[in-house]
Amino acid sequence: MPELPEVEAARRAIEENCIGKSIRKCVVAEDPKVIEGVPRSLFESSLVGKTIVASLRKGKNLWLQLDSPPFPSFQFGMAGAIYIKGVAVTEYKRSAVSATDEWPSKYSKVFIELEDGLEFSFTDKRRFAKVRLLQDPKAVPPISELGPDALLEPMKLDQFVDSLGKKKIAIKALLLDQSYISGIGNWIADEVLYQARIHPLQVAASLSKENCGSLHRCIKEVVQYAVEVDADSSRFPIDWLFHFRWGKKSGKVSGKKIEFITAGGRTSAFVPELQKLNGPKTEQKPRQSKPRKRRSDGDSNDEKGDDTEEEEYNGNSKGKNAAGGTKGGQKKASRSDSNHDEEQPEKATRKRMKVSEDSSKKGSKSCKGNAQQKKKKQ
Repeated sequence: MPELPEVEAARRAIEENCIGKSIRKCVVAEDPKVIEGVPRSLFESSLVGKTIVASLRKGKNLWLQLDSPPFPSFQFGMAGAIYIKGVAVTEYKRSAVSATDEWPSKYSKVFIELEDGLEFSFTDKRRFAKVRLLQDPKAVPPISELGPDALLEPMKLDQFVDSLGKKKIAIKALLLDQSYISGIGNWIADEVLYQARIHPLQVAASLSKENCGSLHRCIKEVVQYAVEVDADSSRFPIDWLFHFRWGKKSGKVSGKKIEFITAGGRTSAFVPELQKLNGPKTEQKPRQSKPRKRRSDGDSNDEKGDDTEEEEYNGNSKGKNAAGGTKGGQKKASRSDSNHDEEQPEKATRKRMKVSEDSSKKGSKSCKGNAQQKKKKQ
């Protein structure tokens, strides 16, 4: 998480609310693990005064096209999210910013205020995301190395069947490979394999033409449907595996038992009664639970914490509007998250952002006052 539908929902939110507006202010977190290869001050100065021309996406990557380069690029990783103050944007528990938290969130990595006073922020609670400043995001990794986008560039059936016939790896692992098809993550892979009645460990090259056709159709239908409802999982069909797969808890979907195995290095839900394994499997036993090295592309396929992800997913995608709140609410959230290993660097980042915010209040007070008066009139 997030996968193609969640990132597309964020892209659309920016497109609907921010296009054509110039950037008045930008605050970037002092977090070199997330902000890659560019000093904070240079990142901020490169955005201020620019106009947002377009919001673009490929796979799980989003970038803003400005009226001149460089452009900010966001690779969402495991818990990256876009929040727009006062606007409902699809959210999920790992990334959720509570309406009672301070604004911007202590997890904010890039905060932007536009000319009309609208504010939005890219947050990352788990710090597996990557934020870059690039001259041409499409021309360099990770975007240049991605396969066709599952929504925008679907393979034709004949091409799909032919490509599967050459892949001698488990089908689940192949679907998670972003260089093969970009945008499919763990829950989508499980869903399409369940609907196509294909075992996650089935060797791709061993699939029948009928299996390939079913999988091709299910990828298209699941992705398109999830995007159409803005990744709001409460609107997903009730018979989707999605609603029953989280937490590795025993359960049933349509009366059939759900089991969990490791496939493609990820916790995978499947229904043995419907998803039969034919012939040899490529992964004989689950991988040991140990820290995995994260690739340079930051893909969620290689991020640790998969089991936690399965346990924490929030089924209600359309969340509350991100809004400013009390310091007490922020402290409460901080205490409840104190067990996360990655929390400590956030304290220094939050202090710097607070100082920056305080120093700019005088200059922006009149603008914010006007915006508030407009809201009251409305």
